[in-house]
Amino acid sequence: MDKELYIIRHGETDLNKQGIVQGRGINSDLNDTGRAQAAAFYEMYKDIPFNKVYTSKLKRTHQTVKGFIDAGLPWEQLSGLDELAWGVWEGQPNDEQAITAFKGLMEKWESGDFDAHFDGGESPNQVLAREKEALEVIKNAANEKTVLICMHGRAMRLFLCLLTKLPLSEMTNFPHLNTTLYKVTLTGDDFVITEFNNTNHLK
Repeated sequence: MDKELYIIRHGETDLNKQGIVQGRGINSDLNDTGRAQAAAFYEMYKDIPFNKVYTSKLKRTHQTVKGFIDAGLPWEQLSGLDELAWGVWEGQPNDEQAITAFKGLMEKWESGDFDAHFDGGESPNQVLAREKEALEVIKNAANEKTVLICMHGRAMRLFLCLLTKLPLSEMTNFPHLNTTLYKVTLTGDDFVITEFNNTNHLK
């Protein structure tokens, strides 16, 4: 094993709780529940010998791993880990109109049209391109055997497809509650998921 990646989704925000569409274009804070989730994750994993923390550029990821950053772990922000941009739907309620629009987009993705996107938003292929750049940074970092990565739900699904060499149409196979953990090992060029959607710290 060359590296071990602990990949988590950020904690809950008020927009998550309210069902408001929240992508790369909204830089929201964790709410009280999100901060409690982050604290619970830190309490369970604070003794793991992480060499580095990677987050997206959005503060909800920074706040989720604040305990590790405050403890002095090296920290790097990578825009490649940002959430997919939902364009015109950012900040909109998840009402009947939104549900219909998202259902149509998901059907395009499931049928293999990974260039489909909302106006002003990003496609899965665009997100994948920047995630590949972020992954190269993480893979090539010397002396970083164990790393913590905090990112976002849709972006995480795409990232896990990238790591496991699955087609992007399989992205829905990766559930993601707030602060859920996927543990992944890297040996040579092969990534293997060793923990799947682990939320034991929330029990």
